[in-house]
Amino acid sequence: MISLNIPIFNEEENIVPLYEKLLPVLIGTGRPWEIIFVNDGSTDRSASVLDRLAKQDSQVLVLHFRRNYGQTAAMMAGFDFARGEVIIPIDGDMQNDPKDIPNLLARLDEGYDVVSGWRKSRKDHRLMRTLPSVIANKLISIISGVHMHDYGCTLKAYRKDIIKGVKLYGEMHRFVPIYATWMGARVTEIPVAHYPRVFGKSKYGMGRVVKVILDMTVIKFLSDYTEKPMHLFGSFGLISFLLSGGFLGWALYLKFAMGTSFVQTPLPLLVAMTTLTGITCMLMGLLAELSTRTYHESQNKTVYSIKETRSLSDLELYDSFPSSKRLKNDCHALIRPFMERFSTLMRLFLPFGQSYPASTWSRFKL
Repeated sequence: MISLNIPIFNEEENIVPLYEKLLPVLIGTGRPWEIIFVNDGSTDRSASVLDRLAKQDSQVLVLHFRRNYGQTAAMMAGFDFARGEVIIPIDGDMQNDPKDIPNLLARLDEGYDVVSGWRKSRKDHRLMRTLPSVIANKLISIISGVHMHDYGCTLKAYRKDIIKGVKLYGEMHRFVPIYATWMGARVTEIPVAHYPRVFGKSKYGMGRVVKVILDMTVIKFLSDYTEKPMHLFGSFGLISFLLSGGFLGWALYLKFAMGTSFVQTPLPLLVAMTTLTGITCMLMGLLAELSTRTYHESQNKTVYSIKETRSLSDLELYDSFPSSKRLKNDCHALIRPFMERFSTLMRLFLPFGQSYPASTWSRFKL
């Protein structure tokens, strides 16, 4: 099944024309499909238009947010509720061309896990839209090491098993191909058509470049240091200690070789500052290590991702996962008090002098 994921924010004039352009394309694919519209707290008549579409077509699903959460949250909701094996996000402003969808599917059929659209010939305002996009794409490619021409193009195709574990926050929807690449997915990019906006107005501008830089910093940290934060904080701590030692040695040299008093130079202050900075960095690294272990172990998250298995039965695969082990332990903890009460009750009905073992509950294994 194909699931189309369409975030909507004040696009009342575009919803029906977009649906009408999507319909023949989806039918032409010859595959089951669904369209998920996510109303991101629109203040115009978008909600009523979407409700009317959902009544007319059972393959149209509509999610209404209580307020505006942003495009990333809307896209995440579409991913969560999608039932298809292939998920295709597309903008609700009709600047993407639905006729490019078969091309995305064809590249997926070639073995790729993510196919990203590249708006090679953009039809946006050069200063307010195109220039910020070029800058953002260059920065993302340099920082992430994943080189693509157009991260901001919403029109992409994902295999669901690639993004099912991805959680998006802030403005990070454009970084999904990076997540996928780091997980070992095959990612490619193809040129797609792009049209000027006819109805409504753009929600983006130069301000998003700053957001992209900050979000990319978070992504880079999560990628390189989520499982080993001490490597980052500890490195800064060691550098601080080395600087402290250098400043201390310099101060001692000036004191005993040149006769310069400590109070005549800022070196003692620098020694104190760098020493405290080093201690702080080391402590932050230790706290981050504890947080990392709590994050993984409390939720039974693994530090790896399995693509597929060979010669391993479903039961063995289930038993090998930490979450299944925790489920068994939880069930034993739930059953134990009932079995102990049952044991106490049975003692009342047994002949005098006989006892009912309190550990009978332990025979009930899952």
